Amino acid sequence: MRAAFKYILLLFISGNVFSQDSLRFFAPSAEFNKFRFMGVAGLQAAGYGGSLVLLSSTWYQDYDQTSFHSFDDSQEWLQVDKAGHMLTSWYLGRIGTDMMEWSGVRKRKAIWYGAATSFLYLTGIEVLDGFSQGWGFSWSDMSANALGTGLIIGQKCLQNAAVNSPLLRGAKELSLKFSFSPTNYPLYRPSLLGNTLAENILKDYNGQTYWMSFNISSFLNAEGKFPKWLNIAMGYGGEGMISGKTGFEYIDSQGQSTEFIRYRQYYLSLDIDLTKIKTRSHFLKTVFETLSFIKIPAPALEMTKYGLRFHPLHY
Repeated sequence: MRAAFKYILLLFISGNVFSQDSLRFFAPSAEFNKFRFMGVAGLQAAGYGGSLVLLSSTWYQDYDQTSFHSFDDSQEWLQVDKAGHMLTSWYLGRIGTDMMEWSGVRKRKAIWYGAATSFLYLTGIEVLDGFSQGWGFSWSDMSANALGTGLIIGQKCLQNAAVNSPLLRGAKELSLKFSFSPTNYPLYRPSLLGNTLAENILKDYNGQTYWMSFNISSFLNAEGKFPKWLNIAMGYGGEGMISGKTGFEYIDSQGQSTEFIRYRQYYLSLDIDLTKIKTRSHFLKTVFETLSFIKIPAPALEMTKYGLRFHPLHY
C-alpha cells in the first residue's frame, strides 16, 4: 500500500501548529522582522526535520534499506491517494506562505519561499520512500505535490493582484478539503485498511473524499449580501478497493472468494468556509482556521457509473 496517508496526518499536525490565525495573535510585521523570521525558520526546521527523523525511525523500520529506486504507483487506489498528495502540498504551501508574510517577508518572496520550503519537505519524504524496500520514489506522487504547490502559488499571486474577473476572484478563493465516511472494507483487510476508526480515516481510501470548495460570493458582486461563508463543493472518491491494484483476489477463512468492483465517485455538495464566519473570538478564529481543510457535512449528489444517488448528509 502506498503510504499517502502520512501526508493526511500532516494536515492535522500542521493545522494545529501553524494555523494562520494563531500567527495573528501578534500583529503582522509591516517590515522584515529578523527575529520573527529566525523563529519561523527554526520552527520549520524543527518541525519538518523532526518529523522526517521520526518517519525514518518508525515508519520505515519494518523494511530494509536499499539503493535509491523509484516505482510506478500511478494506477493504484483509483488515484484517490494522489488527491491526498495534492491537498497536503496545497495546505502546507499555504501555511508556509502565511508564516513568511507574518515575518515581514515581501509578499512575492513570501509566496515562493513558503511554497518552496513545503514542497522540498514533501520531496524529502519521497526520497525516504526511495531508499525503502517497502516503497519507492514515486514520480506520480511528486506530480501531485507539484500540482498542489502550483495551485497555492497561483492563488497567492492572485490575492496580491487587482482582480476584476469573477472567474479569477473565484479561483483565488478556491479551497481544497477532505472528508471521511466509514466503510465496511476494513473488515476484509484490517491490516491494510485499519483496525480502528482513527486508522480507517488515514488508511481506508474507500471512505476518503477530496473536495474543491468554491466560495459562491467571490463570483458575485463584492457589495452583495450573499452569505460570504457559503460554498459549493465538487468531490472525488473511490469504492471497492481492498488493494492498491486491480486483480486482487480476496479469499476468506472459509475458502470463499469475494469479488470487489472498483469504481469512481463524483460529488456535488454545499459547504461552509469557516474562515469567512465573523467572530471576535481569537480562539474560535484559530479553531476555524485549523479545521478549514475539513469539508463540512451537507446534502450531496453522488455520480457513479451506476447512476445518481442523493445523500441527505454526506461526510
